[in-house]
Amino acid sequence: MTATAFRPWLDRSGRLSPLKLAVFLALFAPGLWTFLSYAQGSLGPRPLTEAIHQTGLWAIRFLMISLAVTPLRRVLQWPRLIVLRRMIGVAAFGYAALHLAIYTLDQAFDWRMIVSEIALRFYLTIGFLALCGLLALAATSTDGMIRRLGGRRWRRLHRLVYVIGVLALIHYVIQSKLDVAEPLVVAGLFLWLMACRAVVWLGGDDPGLSFPSLAGLAVAAGLVTAAGEALYYHLANHFDAWRVLGAYLGWYFDRRPGWIVLAICLVLSVASLVRAHRAGARQWRADPRSGAAEAA
Repeated sequence: MTATAFRPWLDRSGRLSPLKLAVFLALFAPGLWTFLSYAQGSLGPRPLTEAIHQTGLWAIRFLMISLAVTPLRRVLQWPRLIVLRRMIGVAAFGYAALHLAIYTLDQAFDWRMIVSEIALRFYLTIGFLALCGLLALAATSTDGMIRRLGGRRWRRLHRLVYVIGVLALIHYVIQSKLDVAEPLVVAGLFLWLMACRAVVWLGGDDPGLSFPSLAGLAVAAGLVTAAGEALYYHLANHFDAWRVLGAYLGWYFDRRPGWIVLAICLVLSVASLVRAHRAGARQWRADPRSGAAEAA
């Protein structure tokens, strides 16, 4: 096991990485905030229940951020982002394990009750499956395990993260019950990022992540998110799906998940365009003749 496994704020050469150090410290912030809020009695009338929700929420957020690293490093043309993926993924597992630990404490370590709840409640079952998957990925995330498994088998195993992401999203949406705005936003962003990844897979040497394609995927993700919201409320609460969609044109349209997904994805698409323009400008300054040759 390398030194960086114990000191993740170092880069491969053993030098301090300000980016990795900042992210490493930031990963502890939600847990520290939850602990201090619990100690101060500011988590509401059911503090353990709120702590369960907070740790589970951050587990899913960090899982989705880890899944976003690879697409975003291409979209934003920022290769150094890849060094953060392992750290964020392990943090997602840590918060998920803490989520289960606090739930166990809240149930007064009644193992029979805990096992029966996980087995009989669908959203708890899939949440537990997602946790088991994260455990397998965290346990094999070290350089030593990569060497033991071999690169091909390791990559095949870690592709399970996409299945885990879907399971975590289903768990998140179901347990949220009536307030599904944030879960739908996360699901919409996940859809956009996976679509970007699919474009890269299908594109081969030409990944095709141009601004028009990214913006088109943003519009598609926003529309699917809006349709998903209408379908959810129709199935769960028997609301008229067309009235839910009509709310997207109402005075509070900015609060709707579909619009939020569209806005975030469009911002990332514009950021990609700006990065590409700056990269082209740097290349031209380095060799003006290459730009002239291309124009000719």
